[in-house]
Amino acid sequence: MTPRTARTAVLIVIVLACIGAGFGLNALLTSSRAARGPSAPLATADALQAAFVSVAERVRPAVVNVGTVQVARPRRDPAVPGPFADDPFFKEFFDQFFGRRGPGPPEEYRQSGLGSGVIIDKRGYVLTNFHVIKGADAVTLRLSSKQEVRGRVVGTDPKTDLAVIRFDAAPDVTVAALGNSDTLRVGEWAIAIGNPFGLEQTVTVGVISATSRADVGIATYENFIQTDASINPGNSGGPLVNLRGEVVGINTAIVAAGQGIGFAIPANMVKRVVNQLIDRGKVTRGWIGISVQPLTAELAQSLGARDARGAVVARVHPGSPAAEAGLVPNDVVVAFEGTPVEDYHHLQRLSADAEVGKTVTLDVVRRGDKKSVKLRIAEAPDTPPAR
Repeated sequence: MTPRTARTAVLIVIVLACIGAGFGLNALLTSSRAARGPSAPLATADALQAAFVSVAERVRPAVVNVGTVQVARPRRDPAVPGPFADDPFFKEFFDQFFGRRGPGPPEEYRQSGLGSGVIIDKRGYVLTNFHVIKGADAVTLRLSSKQEVRGRVVGTDPKTDLAVIRFDAAPDVTVAALGNSDTLRVGEWAIAIGNPFGLEQTVTVGVISATSRADVGIATYENFIQTDASINPGNSGGPLVNLRGEVVGINTAIVAAGQGIGFAIPANMVKRVVNQLIDRGKVTRGWIGISVQPLTAELAQSLGARDARGAVVARVHPGSPAAEAGLVPNDVVVAFEGTPVEDYHHLQRLSADAEVGKTVTLDVVRRGDKKSVKLRIAEAPDTPPAR
């Protein structure tokens, strides 16, 4: 073999070795990808789907169908029409020709209602909306097991549209946990579970569209979570859940003229209310004794406030804690016990959540000067004072 032939043979061997190594490397990479499973986007989608399924499986057993019955008793018309209804002679005359009215009670008409609720305690406490059970003469709960049980209204709070019902629960009853709604961020996933139009255990998915929605006109104290998860009649009282399976809100209302605009009461507001309803059957709130109005940019400038954050005192009720502390109309409350006041709704919530009997400090701007006043929180009256 000549030197040139030998070099050619060596070159061919090297080329074949490289080709073989290439095939081997490709097989190794292919097997490695197969061992890792599907591609990253597909794996993410599978994980998200698994999270939704897991939440539904955990929370649905705690969601109940709330059925109500209201007995309507129409006014019984007199047998004798007109001004002679109480005259014995005319009564006897009409009875002879038209027959006597029986002595029994008037006819009763039963009106049924439908909503949702969620079991929040092993003792059988169910959370729902006040408007779901308002005026009900009887409440029936249909559990996820299809079992129907009688419910008893423990307490109601019309000002937040919340109510608590209790039933005789089995020891292994499924309970949903209330989460921390203060940590919600716009864009997070939201899962609504309920019984829209009587379709039991329905699950819909959306996102948190907004937080701290007020001026909706649903309740006295409003701090709603807005979501585009599908909410329909019958969803009221059902839970709004995050991907950890925690109840972050109680579905309450929708905007009838729009689509994908629903509102839920935040879980942290629910916690403050439900504990009092279970313990006392009613809610006691703090009161400082002022009527407030929004602070606009123009009004802030005229009152000497630095910006439009705060609440304007429109009226001070005589004999109230605010009156005793020396607050006057056109004062701008900018902080409550060290917490900056965002707007007048925020001030209402802060004062309502304050402990009755506690002394708090309010930072106030009066004609451009900032001052602090102390006042003692009183219990809010059942009916607002006359304006």
